[in-house]
Amino acid sequence: MHKGSCLCGAVRLTVSGELVAPDACHCSQCRKQSGHFWASTNVPKGALAVEGAENVTWFRSSETAERGFCSTCGSFLFWREPEGDHIAVGMGAFESPTGTHLAIHIYVDDRGDYYEIADGLPQRAQ
Repeated sequence: MHKGSCLCGAVRLTVSGELVAPDACHCSQCRKQSGHFWASTNVPKGALAVEGAENVTWFRSSETAERGFCSTCGSFLFWREPEGDHIAVGMGAFESPTGTHLAIHIYVDDRGDYYEIADGLPQRAQ
């Protein structure tokens, strides 16, 4: 079981089971919302419990995706396809240890020009 929260604690989350290796998304939307790239792990919706869900605001960022954030402190916590069976949970929300390590960088063609990806992990253009 893994626990986490937003910055102010108004949203608390629990994931039952192990976390799958996270990815780092460098798309322009993740960069704009997070301030840099965004690392998240995909969790089956049934394995995620959210206390304070009334404090989560969902922003429809595209025709296929929504981004969830705490309406009190603004912490970017979730990414989902509304019809999907998984939800991406931001790695920064979890208490340590998470027991996992970053696996891949995605949307690297959109990465910011102010940094390099030099950790040797696989990279996917889009």
